[in-house]
Amino acid sequence: MNAPLVYEFRAPLWPWESRRDLWTFVTLPEDASDEIAALTDGSARGFGAVRVEARIGEVRWQTSIFPQHTGGSYVLPVKRSVRAANDLEVGDEVSVRLEVPR
Repeated sequence: MNAPLVYEFRAPLWPWESRRDLWTFVTLPEDASDEIAALTDGSARGFGAVRVEARIGEVRWQTSIFPQHTGGSYVLPVKRSVRAANDLEVGDEVSVRLEVPR
């Protein structure tokens, strides 16, 4: 089995305009998004979702990233429990570690 692709980056936490009270995201860097898209070409799940393991601070969780409709980069949803555990608010820049299985 191949080792997962690992990405570490910083990005601001932003709200989904349709459900600002429930959903927040960070946008993956363009180069990481391009590499992930090439890796998963044809094998992505519904809505283009790609399963990943994410970490912010000491919190790790299994989730999926999704291609953004504008710009093509993937976005990572950040759950309320992760935000609370790390004392994060919309607009904060967060350090993310993302593992994408091959």
